[in-house]
Amino acid sequence: MTYFSSDFTLGILGGGQLGKMLLTETRKLDIQTFVLDSSSEAPGQFGCNRFFQGDLMDFDTVYNFGQQVDVLTIEIENVNLDALEKLESEGRQVYPSAQTLRRIQNKGTQKDFYQKHHIPTSAHQRFSDVHALQQTNLSFPFVWKAARFGYDGNGVKIVRNHHDVNALPDTECIAEQLVPFTHELAVIVARSASGEVKTYPVVEMEFHPEANQVEYVLCPARIPQDIAQKATQVALQVSQAFEHVGLLAVEMFLTQTGEILVNEVAPRPHNSGHYSIEASYTSQFENHLRAILDLPLGNTDSKVAGVMVNLVGEEGHSGAVVYENIEKIMALDGVTPHIYGKKETRPFRKMGHVTIVHTDMNQARKIAEEVKKTIRVVSKK
Repeated sequence: MTYFSSDFTLGILGGGQLGKMLLTETRKLDIQTFVLDSSSEAPGQFGCNRFFQGDLMDFDTVYNFGQQVDVLTIEIENVNLDALEKLESEGRQVYPSAQTLRRIQNKGTQKDFYQKHHIPTSAHQRFSDVHALQQTNLSFPFVWKAARFGYDGNGVKIVRNHHDVNALPDTECIAEQLVPFTHELAVIVARSASGEVKTYPVVEMEFHPEANQVEYVLCPARIPQDIAQKATQVALQVSQAFEHVGLLAVEMFLTQTGEILVNEVAPRPHNSGHYSIEASYTSQFENHLRAILDLPLGNTDSKVAGVMVNLVGEEGHSGAVVYENIEKIMALDGVTPHIYGKKETRPFRKMGHVTIVHTDMNQARKIAEEVKKTIRVVSKK
């Protein structure tokens, strides 16, 4: 297939910030793009050739959209898989495949998949609803996860007592053993349609204690080399098992005893790889595009140390967004803000990120702290 021709079209299911950043790469190569998203204010609508508004979980909407493109990809897992399977059966190229997404979309199915393939992960139990969970005598504390539709810390809770159990939403879910970890790590694996594989360096994620969201991503992770190699090997094992095409972000725990346990995966560009836009030879978005178009993968090495700071809406602020002190952080060396284009802020909503690059990781981390303290995502007064 000729990707560099006027009659080739790439379709992207989802037009959020990941779609918007992926479109930066398609524009470099002048690839025609169609985007489907449910929101009329989707940030991805401005960088594509044609924007379609519609429900990503609706069979007809996804199927009709897919019929208009040559290759179809995603920026969010929650899409109609039956429509993708029908498109594949008719010869459309869908990456990642419906089969890969079926294994990942439901967190219970995903955890079962790890066990079946002898991938190290924490113990878990699956429940059809909260009532079934309440009838089971589980040891506290444990981690509760909604089986579907969780994002940015939503759909994950640490359950410490019966009161916490009774406050859980009534949905299909899993209960996981709480892991005593020292670090949360991630490795992004790029895998092309013809099977070429490359990994990005291991990154370390620092989480906000209340919002259960990533606050900082540091590349490289501050861990010994042998641990980094072990994490990379586990990520490659996971990638091979899922047979994905595109990117696979593998989130892992490093336990107090030095074990690597897989937490969960995302088969697309991921928050843990945003640093790569400034810090890597090839950004995660460019490599996702290369992988799904079966082009040679780019160099995944870092040019410099990178720290990413997530910009989230401040507590107590909802409504039309204002970014305060952005000019102050831009006065700092090595600082690049990315504003996602969401018009409305609300507490802990992901509104953008800032990357800090420096030859010295400790210095980059200090600047990141200054950025975090300086910029404010608030609503109009």
